[in-house]
Amino acid sequence: MSRQSRTVQQWFDEYGVSHQNKTNKLIHWIMVPIIFFTIVGLLWSIPKMDWMAASPWLNWATVAMFPAMYFYYTLSLRILFGMLLFTGLCLVACYMLTLYLATPLWIFSAVLFAIAWVFQFIGHKIEGAKPSFFEDLQFLLVGPAWLLGFVYQRLGIRY
Repeated sequence: MSRQSRTVQQWFDEYGVSHQNKTNKLIHWIMVPIIFFTIVGLLWSIPKMDWMAASPWLNWATVAMFPAMYFYYTLSLRILFGMLLFTGLCLVACYMLTLYLATPLWIFSAVLFAIAWVFQFIGHKIEGAKPSFFEDLQFLLVGPAWLLGFVYQRLGIRY
């Protein structure tokens, strides 16, 4: 089966194969959202081009989210809406941190990113399985959606 023809459930099932251990799952529940946020923060921190000067919200983070959101759209509209909400919260947090954080956002994000990945690899060591993205980089986007799928299940929302 080609990668593009997978359903959202097929993506989640394949991702879930290397995420069975309770400790690894717990680590992922904490670290995957942190990693997503830190990537947004690192992208937010890239100096703007002149054409981005019109708005504080137009920056490399918002530009980079378009292909990510397209990927979520290909999974399902409900996943897209949930990821848009989470991404929006990350963008607002980045904006607020640029206003009130004493440390530059890129340093804050880089340190958190490194710490979160250390925990992710510890989780996969405990699991005894390598991270899914070693097989397909798209799993870097599937991880946050996989967690959102559990939230949806708990709320009775079909994805």
